[in-house]
Amino acid sequence: MSINILVIGTASRDVLHLPTGIVHTVGGAGLYTALAAAQAGARVTLCAPYPQPLPGEFNAAAARLTWIGPSIDADALPRLAIAHHGGGKATLLDAAWGAEAQLEPAHLPARLPDFDAVHIAALSSAARMLTFARACRERGARFISAGTYFRLVQNSPDVVHELIDACDGFFMNDNEARGLFGSVEAAHSTHKRLLFVTLGADGAQVCTNSAHTHLPAPPAHEVDPTGAGDTFCGTTLTMLARGASPVNAAAAGCAAASRMIEAPGPAQLLQ
Repeated sequence: MSINILVIGTASRDVLHLPTGIVHTVGGAGLYTALAAAQAGARVTLCAPYPQPLPGEFNAAAARLTWIGPSIDADALPRLAIAHHGGGKATLLDAAWGAEAQLEPAHLPARLPDFDAVHIAALSSAARMLTFARACRERGARFISAGTYFRLVQNSPDVVHELIDACDGFFMNDNEARGLFGSVEAAHSTHKRLLFVTLGADGAQVCTNSAHTHLPAPPAHEVDPTGAGDTFCGTTLTMLARGASPVNAAAAGCAAASRMIEAPGPAQLLQ
């Protein structure tokens, strides 16, 4: 069965400050999510600002995706600097969003019902993400999910809650869950929405309107946890689209995330 996933987001140039040294790599929540979905077997369209000419470091990733979106200069790509401290702990040192704001609902594919799932990866503004979610709903998207990051939760918690309500599924980590709900245990889903909370080395929690289920993560040797949550997301979405239960889909997401943190950047997703 062919699975089609649309990911809305960005690709970026990242500088990772790891315990083993500094690594320059491609990244971005949109790109990680799209690559994970592709590795899980989906046909993936990434709607993101597209640098032209395409820098060589993006060739391997672009070959696995259908990449659409506004054309930008390579110098206008978003740039992130992240310091990792081990144990899944990280600090965002710097974020330059570049030409991300040029991405608009007008760049979406014409036929959203052709996709089994549409995912809105973290953007610089929760309000813009909500605009995309509403546009996708108006255009007949069958399943809409989104993610977030802590600065959005800090600065725009009410809008993030609106975004959750506008989606069929939502992905966050434990720190973001505490910011939105007060605690991981209090994180909850309403109606038929699915809520996935990643817990680092402790796995993930799946929240439906009737149950909370904790899933352990397989053991892993952490090299670089960048994109682990996005990898969990892309894999889980693909498995859901294949008909897996939310718990089984999240178990596959935990396994994929555990594998990908054992190499720097998205290297494991490009094998």
